Amino acid sequence: MAKNTANSPASGINDVRDRILATASELFYRRGVRAVGVDLVVEKSGVAKTSLYRHFGTKDDLIAAFLKREDQDFWSTWERVKEQHQDDPRAELDAHFEWIGERVGRDNYRGCPQINTAAEFPEAGHPARKVAEAHMCEMRRRLRTIAQGLSVAAPDRLAGQLAVLINGAFVSMQLFEPGEATGLLRDAAHALIAASRS
Repeated sequence: MAKNTANSPASGINDVRDRILATASELFYRRGVRAVGVDLVVEKSGVAKTSLYRHFGTKDDLIAAFLKREDQDFWSTWERVKEQHQDDPRAELDAHFEWIGERVGRDNYRGCPQINTAAEFPEAGHPARKVAEAHMCEMRRRLRTIAQGLSVAAPDRLAGQLAVLINGAFVSMQLFEPGEATGLLRDAAHALIAASRS
């Protein structure tokens, strides 16, 4: 029989860590990483500062954890969509543009957290920048896999073009009319695919 761990010490520790990270993530995303201090995270999460530093040694570690959390959310959505279109890369790509278009069209969307945070930290070795760069590399890798399934002449080049298209949408949300992003992304992608086949 499985043990009930809901009230165990480990469960309590995880609850505190999760509360700190959830609070920090919301603040970092809405206000920007540099604008949010540790004291504000402590205040809003209702934990002691010592608890924050016990779970996250530095603010940089907390920022990196925020980006990893966002990363997991993004790729879990990507995986769910991918599984629905296992043998049809064109349909998979269109479906990705569907949810990405919906994401950038949200009223509370402030852009890609990885891009936003990387812009705040120009230092190449910063932990947050490393997580952001890994996210971008993973996106290109996944797009390359789709491009290979589309039988284009230069899949890596198409993957790069699609990555630029998606990242462009992430930073252009204020330019879109309501409901417009998905169609624009799909049309541009279809034009890129056609050009890469001609």
